Amino acid sequence: MRDCTATLLRNDDNSAQLVLTGDWVMGNTLPTFDTLKSSLQTAENTQLNLQTELLVNWDSRFVLYIYQLQNHCQQNNIALDLSHLPIAAQGLLKQVSAFPVRESGNKQPVVKGVVAGVGLKSQQLMQQSQAVFNFVGEVCLSLSRLMRGKASFRRQDLWLMMQDCGPNALGIVTLISVLVGLILAFVGAMQLKIFGAQIYVANLVGLGMAREMGAMMTAIIMAGRTGAAYASQLGSMQVNEEIDALKTLGISPIDFLVLPRLIALVIMLPLLCLYADLLGIIGGLLVSVSLLDVSLMEYVTQTQSALQLGDFATGLIKSSVFGVLVAISGCMSGMHSGRSSSSVGDAATSAVVAGIVSIVIADASLTVIYQIIGL
Repeated sequence: MRDCTATLLRNDDNSAQLVLTGDWVMGNTLPTFDTLKSSLQTAENTQLNLQTELLVNWDSRFVLYIYQLQNHCQQNNIALDLSHLPIAAQGLLKQVSAFPVRESGNKQPVVKGVVAGVGLKSQQLMQQSQAVFNFVGEVCLSLSRLMRGKASFRRQDLWLMMQDCGPNALGIVTLISVLVGLILAFVGAMQLKIFGAQIYVANLVGLGMAREMGAMMTAIIMAGRTGAAYASQLGSMQVNEEIDALKTLGISPIDFLVLPRLIALVIMLPLLCLYADLLGIIGGLLVSVSLLDVSLMEYVTQTQSALQLGDFATGLIKSSVFGVLVAISGCMSGMHSGRSSSSVGDAATSAVVAGIVSIVIADASLTVIYQIIGL
């Protein structure tokens, strides 16, 4: 194994030659780049030519040495001639240059102080708000293209999404809705039984499920189930560069991926809400008949007298709004996910949190609006 050397030869015309010799392989002592760097800094050279006629063998450490030399020459305005490098080494050098390595000195400094921390959080909040508005705007444009018949997505995808967020969710919706109806009936019975007004448990359960709990509990279930699934699916596609492939093919990811999921949730969530209302009323019926000495016909008659179509309409309107919020939260978290497995998990968590928070805020806002307009 021949010793490897890197000899710098200066010319009279502000140029220099770097003669590389020997075996630049593992097991051999390689010259350090710091030595060459100090030699280049002492001389005012504008041109550096590589001579590799005496280079025998080399490996990736040789390419790293040349990469460091290339970066140094770029920073100091030195023209570097790499034409005499082996062709394989030139190819590896291009691949390394395509992905620049971040230096440890470029790390973002840690912000200290309360004022600086508040400013940084405010800046992040503004950026997140801008991202939300941009995404909602893109969804609105996609819906306008759908109205004109120009949205590009597969119709079978829409049916699959409706199957996933509709019939496939009946099990968990059934369980939660019945339990919510039981809880409302128990809570009401504890107080109404004191006054001998057990029959009004039917009013409490019916109105509570139709106006509030049916829509909200169904939406929260879908946020934890379907919203997280949307974020994971789109996040995985982001990791696998499938979304980039759609953009390369000229297909809008919003039209192809987000739109069918949004339509499916907006269609299926009101239907699930009606289903949850019915099961919640049945849950209250079980408590009333078994514990409160209320007959089946009395409970049904009292429920019919307490409920009107407007009560169900308020819940359906809420469920439609909740469907939009859950779909946007899940799809946005997935589309903005990073390109690692941990980022996909973070996107799913963010989708659930954002979905539930937006549901609660929207429910409170709609309840106030209903009170103002008299619904």
